[in-house]
Amino acid sequence: MSLFSEVQSNVSLDNALKSNTPLIRLLMSAQRPDSLSLAMVNLRMGESGFASEPPVTVDQMFKTAVERFGSYTALGWKEGEQMKTMNYQEYYQACRTAAKSFLKLGLERYHGVGILGFNSAEWFISDIAAIMAGGFAVGIYTTNSPEACQYLAENCKANIIVVENHKQLQKILQVQDKLPHMKAIIQYKDALKEKRPNLYTWAEFMELGRDESNTQLDDIIATQKPNQCCTLIYTSGTTGQPKGVMLSHDNLTWTAFAVGRHVQLTEATKSQEMVVSYLPLSHIAAQMVDIWVTMKVGGATYFAQPDALKGSLVNTMREVRPTAFMGVPRVWEKMQEKMKSVGAKSSTVRRKVAVWAKGVGLKTNLSKMNQTPVNYRLAKKLVFRKVRKALGLDRCTKCYTGAAPITKDTLEFFLSLDIPVYELYGMSESTGPHTISLPNAFRLTSVGKLIPGCETKIHSPDQEGNGEICFWGRHVFMGYLNQADKTEDALDAEGWLHSGDLGKHDDNGFLFVTGRIKELIITAGGENIPPVPIEDAVKEAVSLVSNAMLIGDKRKFLAMLLTIKCQVNGDTGAPEDELTPEAVELCRKLGSNATRVSEIAGGRDRVIHAAIQEGINRVNENATSNAQRIQKWIILDQDFSITGGELGPTMKLKRPVVMKMYKEQVEHFYKEVVTPSTPDNSLPPK
Repeated sequence: MSLFSEVQSNVSLDNALKSNTPLIRLLMSAQRPDSLSLAMVNLRMGESGFASEPPVTVDQMFKTAVERFGSYTALGWKEGEQMKTMNYQEYYQACRTAAKSFLKLGLERYHGVGILGFNSAEWFISDIAAIMAGGFAVGIYTTNSPEACQYLAENCKANIIVVENHKQLQKILQVQDKLPHMKAIIQYKDALKEKRPNLYTWAEFMELGRDESNTQLDDIIATQKPNQCCTLIYTSGTTGQPKGVMLSHDNLTWTAFAVGRHVQLTEATKSQEMVVSYLPLSHIAAQMVDIWVTMKVGGATYFAQPDALKGSLVNTMREVRPTAFMGVPRVWEKMQEKMKSVGAKSSTVRRKVAVWAKGVGLKTNLSKMNQTPVNYRLAKKLVFRKVRKALGLDRCTKCYTGAAPITKDTLEFFLSLDIPVYELYGMSESTGPHTISLPNAFRLTSVGKLIPGCETKIHSPDQEGNGEICFWGRHVFMGYLNQADKTEDALDAEGWLHSGDLGKHDDNGFLFVTGRIKELIITAGGENIPPVPIEDAVKEAVSLVSNAMLIGDKRKFLAMLLTIKCQVNGDTGAPEDELTPEAVELCRKLGSNATRVSEIAGGRDRVIHAAIQEGINRVNENATSNAQRIQKWIILDQDFSITGGELGPTMKLKRPVVMKMYKEQVEHFYKEVVTPSTPDNSLPPK
């Protein structure tokens, strides 16, 4: 049966909600497959538990939050040295005013409002106001090129684009002639450098709707239904153009309810949760945590500085002292590197105490003993409290990681400091999380267990139980905007969402993600090799390594591209030639005087070259087959970065980009006709 069905325009919500068939039907007009005026989905309601929660719209959830938490702080941000805040009542009214302004500027039903800028109160208000006014909230990555911005704006028929500053404004001005639906641009930070028709400051924009009647807005809100689309999340588009993931009101509001309840967040009336917003809001993980889950429990979201990922995040963390914190793996890795660098400079006594405490911390957390040992309590007093305070995590009871794989080494490092980092797993198409690790349900390297009300199926498992991970639940998306064929690829005939990830369950129901189908390396000999476990093993065996990428698809043997830990430019985020203090310290221990990447890259430092080969040999010893051994490798001249294009906005490795950039080095690995039987990286001449 086709996924798409022609329906009458008067489809009732009641019928859609009552339906509990396994088939998700994207109810669209067959004449206009891109029309969203009729787009509604059958909600996957359950008879009991989380899945039976009554569906609500974004406005209904927000109103409830205002009724319950009206005077509590909703948003906080720094202006100079001063912390400014907005409570829930003010927040809701600001969103309504902005929604009326959008309508006055000509926002049409089911047209996009693009938001291009760093996290801020204005970003949140624009997002929610777009939904209230009957449009779509559409986050745009700040790293996007003008052409990428044009594609998104065209794809969602954006009437309005909200930009942060002059730099982002220029991107839109470069392509505005190619955007026939665009009616206005709003700049929310800094003074306008030039006056243009239909270009507004944030203050001018808010003034437009301040005295407008509420009637038009209230009428639009009254027509909104939980099973209609309200937000578009664009996939990062590592291969081909980004796809617009259509999320309904219920996708957002139900997931916010389920996640908040499942991880046992406390409501503001008991004790207010605090979060720091710094990850790109065009990514579903950041949006779900920072906007929706926090709103559901009356939490407060504080905004970091735009240079958060370049080093200032820890300052915001110390000031806000969040109770819950979400970090992508690279953020946790950077913290780990920083702490190791500080540790390398500590006195011998302090270092010994820290090493002892970490050993106790790891052992205690791994064994999860019922009684807390005396030495653990002492370690907590001497080391753990100080470390947590230094990171701004002294009152954080829920630390999470997601959006990309994290190494066991990093998880164990934080566990040893009594900071368990809980993995969660999901995708844009599942409105964020599908499984979450909890303090009482935690396995190292597992992404946890199902959120109640959701289901998982392992499709076509092999002998070891590995197969494609498939999702089911009220968090599953509506479809891809204007791409019926891609929607049918993602959602099968029974409505299961195919993730494209490989995984398996253990006997206790914990899910382990073992790789990505598209990333699987299939050697010339026909062996399937997931690259991430081998890459992680190398990073663990060779502490100098920052990034590792395994090569070998359709090749006779495996090879690897490596980068070395280096300093990052505080302004641009670009990698520099200078090594990190931790890397310099490691070089000294190995007997090398290197202080720069250029002294090591391409095998220029014999000592480091030999040490890396030794680490790779150790990894190869544990390989399950000869085909899984790394035969050749090279150290590249610079580390991967977002600015360089090798990493995506959430610091996930963009393999196709790296392959293209380093095509010459990759081809060099395979120039010899003979397949090497042993690792063959000839040392440079003395």
